[in-house]
Amino acid sequence: MKRALAAAAFTFLACVAAAGSPARADATNPTASALVGDMMERNAALASYRARVHVNVRMLNFPFLSPQLDGTTYYKAPDKYEVVFDSVPSYAKGFSKLFNDVDDPGTWEQDQIVSMDPPAVLDGRPVYVLRLTKKIHSDILDHTSVYVDRSTLELLRMEWYYTSGGKIVMDQQFRNEGGYLVVSSQHATIAIPHVRAVADSTYGNYQTGVAVDDEVFTKP
Repeated sequence: MKRALAAAAFTFLACVAAAGSPARADATNPTASALVGDMMERNAALASYRARVHVNVRMLNFPFLSPQLDGTTYYKAPDKYEVVFDSVPSYAKGFSKLFNDVDDPGTWEQDQIVSMDPPAVLDGRPVYVLRLTKKIHSDILDHTSVYVDRSTLELLRMEWYYTSGGKIVMDQQFRNEGGYLVVSSQHATIAIPHVRAVADSTYGNYQTGVAVDDEVFTKP
């Protein structure tokens, strides 16, 4: 009886741990480059899109500001991605940059070494885990962890680890629109020196196959 109760307790604790944070999972990994290629093939027929995005930011420490940002997200095949906000208060420019750092997988290998970490379980979903490390050493960013759903190849989470000990986590939800898998919402938690904040974004209807001027991707 004691053994049965102990086994049940162990199973319960394991489920709780898996629900809250990435846990290890037994699985066979593909190569990093093969996984990135598969992620890009998921929406291979998607030539371009644009959609409106709204972001609510809430700072958890002084000065306890809560800016709201509105903008447009753009994509143009094969690897151009940008979020352009209508206007950004000077104190919120770092928040706006965060949404442009969730890069299209096609750009990762341009300036980063992409490797596989052991597979995991994230919120009950088996995931591949990629590690991104700058090819040119950075004194600011140590590495980025990327969590990819094993069955849908959705990019569920990115975690940025900073040399200062800070960390930013971005979780994403997806929806099917026009036959394509697109981001529907995001939740970010920021915990870096002097800044504690959360940010939530929602995406409007996507217009696909639209003309997107290359100038959008070259603006500072």
